[in-house]
Amino acid sequence: MSAPGARPGPRSGPGPGAAPGDALGRIAETLAPQGLILRGAFHPEPADAVPALAGGRPACTLVLVGNAGPALWPAFSASPEARDGRPDPMNRWTRRLLEPLAAALGGAALYPFGGPPYRPFVAWAKRAEPVAESPLGMLIHPDHGLWHAYRGALALPEALALPPRDRRPRPCDSCVERPCLAACPVGAFTEAGYAVERCASHVADPAGADCLDLGCRARRACPVGVEAYYQPSQARFHMTAFMAARRRSPGRET
Repeated sequence: MSAPGARPGPRSGPGPGAAPGDALGRIAETLAPQGLILRGAFHPEPADAVPALAGGRPACTLVLVGNAGPALWPAFSASPEARDGRPDPMNRWTRRLLEPLAAALGGAALYPFGGPPYRPFVAWAKRAEPVAESPLGMLIHPDHGLWHAYRGALALPEALALPPRDRRPRPCDSCVERPCLAACPVGAFTEAGYAVERCASHVADPAGADCLDLGCRARRACPVGVEAYYQPSQARFHMTAFMAARRRSPGRET
């Protein structure tokens, strides 16, 4: 199915957001009731490692999908996946939403989970919108701070018209105090990197209840995007998932 607002032929160039009424706007309207948003889009080049579509067709637009702040939590927490007690509820919920949308657009849904191998979502995110690594290693956004995530991507067969790229600088570059690096009670975050096992051990201990129930203390110390903090039930869900992933694959960064 041809997506409205498409134009023939790929071109290089990124672009987040969309005006209502065009192809990206209609995709955004479809996702909005679930609390999902468009996280930018770009026209892939070979170095982006976006897989071919069915029949060997190239993907001419990659649209990233995710969430920012607590907006997705009401829809997800009321979903069958959140209540059935089976593993990976958010991943299954994401698949249920994106697979039919991708199929209707004649494309394919891609995910940051399900590997190895894993899709290069960090690199794709940097192509799609103004995000960069924070001192904590997480990607920081000028509006959402550290309170956002990428849930999937729509690889589409047509080169959709995209708005100009948002080139705002990394907020950390003008942050002198860097409170995030001093906030962790066990010093898991330093300029040298992230001591993931130290972090996980703290969260598993009663002394780490604050991080488990409200979200990472270092993450909460960041002054960017404070209005996008996850509500406690959402924060606990993600921290519990982090701990479960560590138990399944203790040697892999989460």
